[in-house]
Amino acid sequence: MRAVVCAEGRLTVQELPTPTPGRGHVLLDVTRSGICGSDLHARRHADTVADMAARAGYPDFMRMNQGVVLGHEFVGTVAAYGPGCRERWPLGTRVVSLPTVAVDDKPHLVGLSAHAPGSYAEHVVVQEAMTMAVPDELDDADAALTEPMAVAWHAVRRAEVGRGQTAIVIGCGPIGLAVIAMLRASGVKTIVASDFSPGRRELATKMGAHVVVDPRVEDPWDAYSPGRNELRSVSDLLGLGVQTMGRLRRLPARFPWWRVFRLAERLHAVPEGPVVFECVGIPGMIEQIINAAPLRSRVVVVGVCMEPDTFFPAMAGNKEIDFRFVFGYDPGEFHDTLTMMANGRVDVSPLITGTVGLDGVAAAFDALSDPEAHAKILIDPRSSAETP
Repeated sequence: MRAVVCAEGRLTVQELPTPTPGRGHVLLDVTRSGICGSDLHARRHADTVADMAARAGYPDFMRMNQGVVLGHEFVGTVAAYGPGCRERWPLGTRVVSLPTVAVDDKPHLVGLSAHAPGSYAEHVVVQEAMTMAVPDELDDADAALTEPMAVAWHAVRRAEVGRGQTAIVIGCGPIGLAVIAMLRASGVKTIVASDFSPGRRELATKMGAHVVVDPRVEDPWDAYSPGRNELRSVSDLLGLGVQTMGRLRRLPARFPWWRVFRLAERLHAVPEGPVVFECVGIPGMIEQIINAAPLRSRVVVVGVCMEPDTFFPAMAGNKEIDFRFVFGYDPGEFHDTLTMMANGRVDVSPLITGTVGLDGVAAAFDALSDPEAHAKILIDPRSSAETP
């Protein structure tokens, strides 16, 4: 089979043996594969990522000196089953799969491990138990985005955006745009998106943002009408405390002020800030958000920063900023995402800005460095297109 192999930062198209599915495995004919930001990063910085992954407990992430077939976002058709499979679908059925496969009883990340070649190829091997049929309503191009959209859905679920809260998305690259789409699908009433790129701001509107700002011109924190309980400074909080206690102390004795206070908490009448999604992943972003965000904001860190970073914990403490770091998704969220895309709750088509064949993958990687040119480029292994 033809496949794109990454080694020492170079991408080359090679003829490789068609993989044989092992026990519990399914061989797929790949119809579309997405190029992910993690693939761009792994091409140049695989050793750094591998060192971090090993410290986190996964020792088999790809290394720069290994030849690895990238690709973990994909859709394909069932071509063959390995031994021990239940053979759930007829041959030719369109499916997607979580990119994790067991090899010699050890889990490996498809497309990010030398033990599990990925989908920048004519064929890929997946785990039958991790595979799901694609509904007829969903075409191949959109179905290929199930995996990155599941990442966004996991982030939105972990964020727990409350009724009446505003969501602010900092950074409108592919993952930020996916977060916007999932926020809109979950019913968030006010979504603010911020990015320097005019092209990305336009896509943010298409994906469902209610307010879109250029941070060089307008501060995202000033681009919406804050809720009645949102506080911008510690002085505001102290002043509110004095005013509130003045009113509570005037209550009749049969209404103890501290019980009324706790009741207000249960009714979510206490001050809270917006939910902020950090989708940039570069050093300094967390510090900027801490300094600028209103009190009691919740910050969900979705961007993957692979460099050391610093911030002042005391500032985050004084403002009671709540942090949640997110990564990946679970099988239920993957299924949720596939369903939402199929029933029309989430439209991912604006994200797809180009398609190439295997011979065009290197050019696609270069094109993705320009935020004005592309958001998501797909690979069609049987296409002859060399430019997106």
